[in-house]
Amino acid sequence: MNVLKYKGYEGTAEIDMERQVCRGKVLFVKDLVTYEAKSPSRLQEEFEKAVDDYLETCANLGRKPERQFRGQFNVRVSPEVHRAAALRAVTDRVSLNEIVARSLDLLLNSTAEVNHHLHLTIEDDGPQFKSLTSSSSEIPKWETATNGHSH
Repeated sequence: MNVLKYKGYEGTAEIDMERQVCRGKVLFVKDLVTYEAKSPSRLQEEFEKAVDDYLETCANLGRKPERQFRGQFNVRVSPEVHRAAALRAVTDRVSLNEIVARSLDLLLNSTAEVNHHLHLTIEDDGPQFKSLTSSSSEIPKWETATNGHSH
């Protein structure tokens, strides 16, 4: 989904094929603030007008416009995940809140590449396979040993 941004607000950008218009709504405010345009090139302009209208309406009503985030929210997880997170917090000597914040930061701001490595030793009466080393970009390589000598 494309996200439009203006004055600290975000909004959606969608295509309504049935009505043949582009449309969206301002995200993360309780009031329903929508906008639409005949073309994608005009949608950003309509979004900005909608945000400005929302801010003006709030001023006219004498109420404070919503800022999208306070930095607090409830999280519901299984009891097992809750326990594991609480134990990690005790182990790291930090609050449970810090564990959740670190976890979210890790999820949202990092990328990871997984490399699988396998070390395997098989012994039998025949030749001994000492090790197998492999990664996703290599062909596995076996080292063998017979009577204590590598081949």
